[in-house]
Amino acid sequence: MALKLTHAIRNLLLSNHIRISRTTDKAKVLDFLSSVKPLETNHDLIRLGGGTDGGYLVPNDIEGIDVCFSPGVSQVAAFEEDLTKRGIRCFLADYSVDSPPVENDLFDFEKKYLGPFESGNFMTLESWIKIKAPTRSDFILQMDIEGAEYGVLFDTSPETLRRFRVLVVEFHRLDALCDKMGCELISLVFAKILKDFAVVHIHPNNCAEPVHFQGIAIPPVMEFTFLRKDRINATAPATSFPHKLDRANVPSNEDFALPKCWYGQN
Repeated sequence: MALKLTHAIRNLLLSNHIRISRTTDKAKVLDFLSSVKPLETNHDLIRLGGGTDGGYLVPNDIEGIDVCFSPGVSQVAAFEEDLTKRGIRCFLADYSVDSPPVENDLFDFEKKYLGPFESGNFMTLESWIKIKAPTRSDFILQMDIEGAEYGVLFDTSPETLRRFRVLVVEFHRLDALCDKMGCELISLVFAKILKDFAVVHIHPNNCAEPVHFQGIAIPPVMEFTFLRKDRINATAPATSFPHKLDRANVPSNEDFALPKCWYGQN
């Protein structure tokens, strides 16, 4: 009887687009937080892009980079514009718009989504690079694709990821760390990145307030900046947040700093 009732309740919730799942162990979330604690390196951080959404902090180690891949254009391209002022050519992609919001001779636009497979309006990061920069490397990636980043990064080979010097990725649905399966999948994607890259900055997007799980504050949307490890020759834990160059993504929303559990002692 109890099992039948459980199934009935589950089906009722699913019919209303509500799903209840098993939470993960707190220890696994803490392990994840320990793995992504940001580091100060021999490269200071600089801000590229606008003063709100579309601006990001990157290590001042972009000299010699001449290509940026930037999926997820929407209506903002301030980050890419700043890169073109440094002579960096920017490959942009987004099926939801017909063109970048501004014209720029160093912009190359593809009306496609980035995804983990080639099909119709989707292309992979691997295929995009093979078409646009098959013999080059030491790129910068700036990716804000509303949750599709996990599939893209999971699909991309480690060899291709290592062709990037800097990764700037806005991760969505980080509150899924509270979910057993969500924590496993997110951890797998980050573990893949962290083999060759170090986290050098984290900035929560104030479009959504942190959720709280057993005393752990988890902002659902956060911008992560990674630097390839071979570019680093000195490290120390980053302990001051927000960074002086951080800005609120949504000026009309109350801002909040990166919760200390993401960089301090747990």
